Amino acid sequence: MGVLKSALAVAVGLAGCRGTVPTQPATPAASLAEFEGRVDALRASAQIPAVSGAIARDGRVAWARGFGVADLATGRAATDTTLYHLASLTKPYASTVLLQLVAEGRISLDDPVSKYGIVLAGPGVVRVRHLMSHTSEGTPGTAYRYNGARFSLLDSVIARADGRPFAEAVAERVLRRIGVTHTAPNPLSPSFAASIASPALVQATLARGYSSDGRAVPTEYPASFSTAAGLVASAVDVARFSIALDRGELLSPAMRALAFAPTVTPAGDTLPYALGWFSTRYRGVRVIWHYGYWTAISALIVKVPDRGLTLVVLANTDALSRPYALGDGRLDGDPWATEFLDAFVLGSAPLP
Repeated sequence: MGVLKSALAVAVGLAGCRGTVPTQPATPAASLAEFEGRVDALRASAQIPAVSGAIARDGRVAWARGFGVADLATGRAATDTTLYHLASLTKPYASTVLLQLVAEGRISLDDPVSKYGIVLAGPGVVRVRHLMSHTSEGTPGTAYRYNGARFSLLDSVIARADGRPFAEAVAERVLRRIGVTHTAPNPLSPSFAASIASPALVQATLARGYSSDGRAVPTEYPASFSTAAGLVASAVDVARFSIALDRGELLSPAMRALAFAPTVTPAGDTLPYALGWFSTRYRGVRVIWHYGYWTAISALIVKVPDRGLTLVVLANTDALSRPYALGDGRLDGDPWATEFLDAFVLGSAPLP
């Protein structure tokens, strides 16, 4: 009954106020408890029914927690194992599979995409690295323009090089290898057949999607799945994926460095995107990150390789991502990221 009352309170609160862009306190959080309070305050301000987060530190999940209600109709609370749609946070997983194929000599980043049956009009030759770095438009390799539809063309590269679709490749090459059981292809897509997570678990733990206009209207998730978007996962599982990358369980150090290296144009300009990851700096600190943003979906992963730290935050509306210029490669205006960075990277807040 207490959970149902909490769900009702959340629903009333969401319906009774307009969404605002959260503002940060002037000083960073000084403790984990204060950070948790700020995360929940951000959730309430953004009118998000449920948020789940995790922090990985030095090869382990140091913190994980859910905030709010994953399903307002039933009162099911959000936990650290609640599943959320990842939207474009699927791209780092696809990048991992592609770079495994590069390491095996099955593809080259410099292969023309036409080799894989992809036809794109325009000047120059579009290569695999151009699709992976969002530099395929205009003269290939000269400018960044985020384009999920073009990234999804990498489905064909994986299918031809690996002999199986992306859903099967990521399940075997990534998910089964690192032993995560709360990650799966979109359960609304035929690709869910490749899932190593049980259908019953996914059905029981997936957060329900909602509109972000303050009315908390249940909203259907997109039904597609590709290299560009479509995985569902828990915050803890995404953190474990990050840990596996850091440990070299999925990519060699050289391949991981390639994934994280920002693209440099022939003119010498450094772009904000690498190969399936954003690669930028925040107050002098190198940050590797990605976001997800789609109907009733928002997600964020922020890695600080030099400190062995990763933040994962997942939500069941688009309000975690929609207000911010993340697609432009700008993380500095996102309070979900900067609260973490200011407290645990630039600040002195302790972690367990």
